[in-house]
Parts: sequence; structure tokens; C-alpha cells
Amino acid sequence: MELIEREKVQSILTSYANKPVYIHVETTNGAYANHFDQRVFNAGTFLRNINITFEHAQLKGGDKDPFRVGLKLTNNGWVYVQGLTHYEINDNGEFLIAGFNYEGQLAATLEISTQPFNI
Repeated sequence: MELIEREKVQSILTSYANKPVYIHVETTNGAYANHFDQRVFNAGTFLRNINITFEHAQLKGGDKDPFRVGLKLTNNGWVYVQGLTHYEINDNGEFLIAGFNYEGQLAATLEISTQPFNI
């Protein structure tokens, strides 16, 4: 994966606008969170093969902070993922945006595809 380049990633996001797509969203502080502080519990989100159409995508953040992506859905809903640092388009043509913490562990991911993701 490569570090997010604002213009390139925004362009890729925009290319999916107004088309039905599948998304995968995952966030986690991971099982590793409570290794550092017993008062911290695991928290996360996992959504896979959610079929949406969004009319607008916005990439924000960067500089010294991770990026965030907001997708404005055609039914007035929103998908919002923050903590993103890297991206790639894989061999299946799926657009993957991920965020890794300072130890290199996955913290968040937003994936977009025109086809359902493998289960």
C-alpha cells in the first residue's frame, strides 16, 4: 500500500460517484488495545458487501493527521471513516483505503468495489 496522495485518492473516490458499489468498512482498536491499558476494551465495526450509491465523496485531513472520507449517499445518508493513511487498487480492481496506527496495526479500512467482495 502507498501513503495517501490527496489528489489521486480524491480522483479515484469521485470515479465511483453515482454508480452502485459495494463497500467494506472496518474499524478496530484491536485486541492489542488493552495490552497497554487494562481499562481500554476492544471496540470495532465490521460491514461487508453493503450495496450503496453515493453522490459525493470527500477526502479531508492529511498533513500531520490521518485522513478521513465521507460518502454522501443518494438517500441522504452518510458513510464516514477516519484514521486513514494508505491506499491501493488490488488485483481484483478493488479500491482499498486503510489506516494503520503508529505500530503498523490496522485501525480502519474503507474498501469500494463494483463487484461484491469475496466472503
